[in-house]
Amino acid sequence: MTLIPLPSSVRVERRRDTRARALLDFARSKRLWSAIFGCLAIASCARGGGDDERAEIYLQRFFGECGAEFGRTTDVSRAEGECGIITTMINKFNAQNPDIELSSNVVAWPGYPQLNAQMAARDPPDLVTMHTGLISDYVASDLIEPIGPYLADAGISPDALTDASRSAVSLDGQLYGLPFDTHGGLFHINTKLFAKAGLMKDGKPVLPTSPEEFLTQSKQFTERTGKPYIIQSLVGDNAYAARNLYTYLLAQNANFFPNARQIRLQTPEAERIVNMFRSITASGVSTLNQDTPAAIASFVGGQGGIYPTGTWMIGQFESEAKKPGRPLYQSYAVYPYPRLWGKDVSYVSGHAWVVPKRERTDKQRRAIGRFFRFVADHNFDWARTGHLPAFKAVVESPAFAALPYRPGIAPVATTGRPLPAGVQRQNAIEGLIGEEVAAAFNGQKSTKQALADAERRVNQLFAELLPPGNN
Repeated sequence: MTLIPLPSSVRVERRRDTRARALLDFARSKRLWSAIFGCLAIASCARGGGDDERAEIYLQRFFGECGAEFGRTTDVSRAEGECGIITTMINKFNAQNPDIELSSNVVAWPGYPQLNAQMAARDPPDLVTMHTGLISDYVASDLIEPIGPYLADAGISPDALTDASRSAVSLDGQLYGLPFDTHGGLFHINTKLFAKAGLMKDGKPVLPTSPEEFLTQSKQFTERTGKPYIIQSLVGDNAYAARNLYTYLLAQNANFFPNARQIRLQTPEAERIVNMFRSITASGVSTLNQDTPAAIASFVGGQGGIYPTGTWMIGQFESEAKKPGRPLYQSYAVYPYPRLWGKDVSYVSGHAWVVPKRERTDKQRRAIGRFFRFVADHNFDWARTGHLPAFKAVVESPAFAALPYRPGIAPVATTGRPLPAGVQRQNAIEGLIGEEVAAAFNGQKSTKQALADAERRVNQLFAELLPPGNN
């Protein structure tokens, strides 16, 4: 993703209406009148500028468009899915805050090209949904604000955030986004097949605790069920391979980013991980040559024991588990990645609300703070999507524990870790690493060659995109 920096010397101006522009054009030849009319235009047309006007703030988000179904609903507890819940939340905020005019724009996922164009035009939104892995890019270009003042205005203490969500938005001692959730990889499990394989105990699946157990249990599963132990999406899904590598490097406490402009992957820790997954693929206990849609279809169709994918799939798989006659009916469970080395750690990312830099009135800033308070108060509703809550109180609440499968995955809110703060171009890095590591998992490259190529390509990216000292 190419970011377009906003020069610090340029004042970010508000949009003017047609009448104001006409006045300025008429007076352009007269410097004094131009200044007068310019001041009048800004004073009269800035959103929320008048004492009796509503504070106008402009929100931009992804998560899809579902206005036909949820465009008028305000009962968040009855909304379903990411799109339905966020749409209903915004409706409810507007209904409860008549002194604020919150307009929203839905962008096609992921929305960053449009955001960059808006920033280049010096007319960004007031609030934007952003993946936490991209925050460092926008902070480095001085395009988004620290949100400490907004949190203070909303009465939100940073200590209220989970460890995983707070670390994902923290950089140089400041928070640059209000975390909305934490998401990452999980083991989605077919318990009916696990029972057939003799890998259930006290109603729970038996998961491996070492690489050796992983291989032993996978062979036992395939021998007894005739199906793959693990469903892998190794075609066109670079995130899968990168997520596996990141999780188990973090578990081994590997220092694979010595600094924010360098990666180190030619290490014993990385080789252990790649060799294990390479052995799994080669031993006949894994699916082969599947992309993400094929892998999802395999799991939903009862064609494998474990599908390692994200929190965002819980809702779909839970729905399948409730349908009589379906392969997953009453046969679904989900847990964090098992601890195979070192510490119990999972690589995670998340969604956050960020505030692009631009001029705002005090009234607009207070409106943003009030929206933050509202989002925090409805964090449980958002957690029904399958993503983990961003706030400790929600993770620890009886209501969250009562949601299906949540007690088993709740520890990720504490054990989850993002990439080190300050690492830029995380999406591009994930793509490069995932492509090379997946080639090793599939046997298309040796472990050493894949890790060497991944390290070289990422460091070359850093050298080309980040000038010395920009870390």
